[in-house]
Amino acid sequence: MKKILLLLFLSAQFSFGSTIFWSKTGHRVIGEVAQEELSGRARRAITKLLDGQSMASISNFADEIKADRRYREFSAWHYVNIPINKSYSDIEPSKYGDLVTGIQKCIAMVENEKNTKEDRVFYLKMLVHLVGDLHQPMHVGRVEDKGGNDIQLQWFGKGSNLHRVWDSNMINDYGLSYTELTASLPVLNKKEKKALQSGTVLEWVSESQEIANKLYTSVGIGEKLAYGYSYTWWSTVESQLQKGGLRLAKVLNELFK
Repeated sequence: MKKILLLLFLSAQFSFGSTIFWSKTGHRVIGEVAQEELSGRARRAITKLLDGQSMASISNFADEIKADRRYREFSAWHYVNIPINKSYSDIEPSKYGDLVTGIQKCIAMVENEKNTKEDRVFYLKMLVHLVGDLHQPMHVGRVEDKGGNDIQLQWFGKGSNLHRVWDSNMINDYGLSYTELTASLPVLNKKEKKALQSGTVLEWVSESQEIANKLYTSVGIGEKLAYGYSYTWWSTVESQLQKGGLRLAKVLNELFK
């Protein structure tokens, strides 16, 4: 029985819906960046809803609840698959929902003050996580390879895949805590921050898709990756984490005007 349970657990880790997204560190960085950019009104409203919890501390909630079958319906919200040379507006949204419809649902639930505090808190936590997932490029990958999960690679001599390299391998091996990584991000002025916050959710999805298309051509199946790959792409990791936090702050500031 123990062996069967272990096999079931391991197989779940390799399904796209169960992958650890942006790693815990990455999501916490995005939450921390967003926290620093909140307006006074948004900060007060969120502090009240979360009973003083920080954005970083709740940023992995949407992954943590996956172990509970009651929340299985939210699994498809973590990603959206878009065929190459097509945009989100060209595809039929999944009947199970996707990253875009998930974010839209969260926004609608949080902004409606007639909803219970419990519901608003739940969807706020989901929103913090999903905006983070949107900025991990392989979450806007292709359906045929499960967003890069089926593209097997070697990472410093150990088995991995393209999705996992971007979710966790590069960030975890960089060796910084989320506060250290947040502090190491480029220092931006107000004009630069505003420029990164421009656009809509669909435009941000398109941007991530463009990066994902580049990542697909950055490796070959079975390729052995190490320091060289991280050196080439680390600035993109930092940029996506920073944009994720800044844009999350924009969404929340607009929600709590």
